[in-house]
Amino acid sequence: MKMYIAVLRLRLNMGLQYRAAALAGVATQFFWGFIIIMVFEAFYEHAAMTQPISIKELIQYIWLQQAFLVFVMMWFRDNELFDLITSGNIAYELCRPSGLYGFWYAKLLAQRLSSALLRCFPILLVAFLLPKPYKLEPPPSIWAFLLFLSALLLGLLLLVAISMFLYISVFITLSPMGSLLVFGVLSEFFAGLVIPVPLMPVWLQKIAYVLPFRWTADFPFRVYSGHIPESEAVVGIFIQLAFLTVLVLLGRAALNGVLKKVVVQGG
Repeated sequence: MKMYIAVLRLRLNMGLQYRAAALAGVATQFFWGFIIIMVFEAFYEHAAMTQPISIKELIQYIWLQQAFLVFVMMWFRDNELFDLITSGNIAYELCRPSGLYGFWYAKLLAQRLSSALLRCFPILLVAFLLPKPYKLEPPPSIWAFLLFLSALLLGLLLLVAISMFLYISVFITLSPMGSLLVFGVLSEFFAGLVIPVPLMPVWLQKIAYVLPFRWTADFPFRVYSGHIPESEAVVGIFIQLAFLTVLVLLGRAALNGVLKKVVVQGG
């Protein structure tokens, strides 16, 4: 465990050095945040019926999505790991005196954490200072805020566990872009990053509630806004823990399975 913590700390420090790229990301996410909000404003203004989530709650949802985008998007990937698998240099990774799953998990976690730490605070600060109705409102209570933090961190751990299957699949497909396309489209759609889950048709909502993706983004963001009551949020956190445990165990088993069949050629 000390080894994985050391890897996490080292990669975190490395990631925090890319400040210029983070500032560019902040500007881009503000731009997209305003566009998405204005699109939904137009939709709500001309909607024929009351929507299951209010425009105020939706604005909180969008700003949190932009602030913690690297926590919740599958497209944020480590190309170095793809290169190791497709080039055969994975052989060097197998020589390390550590478990490959834990090593990669710590590395991927640190990358997302470092990028989020550089981007989220400027976005949150400015979003809180915006005029109504565009401003980010505080959560309804301290308890809701603590539940949100717990759900957000568990969602991050869950997304990293899901993303491990992306890298594992490349051992079989040898096509990083193909695997990324499949995982990216599925995860981000059912996580509520394209359309918030409450605005989906009922039959799509049923699918989203069965899959683990919505617990990475939709769930914590709606806890913050108060759209999910605190009692339901507590139950949801236990569901996140259950999904996390199952996916980590399945991920370890899947990685061990593909490593037994991997063939490295060259000299």
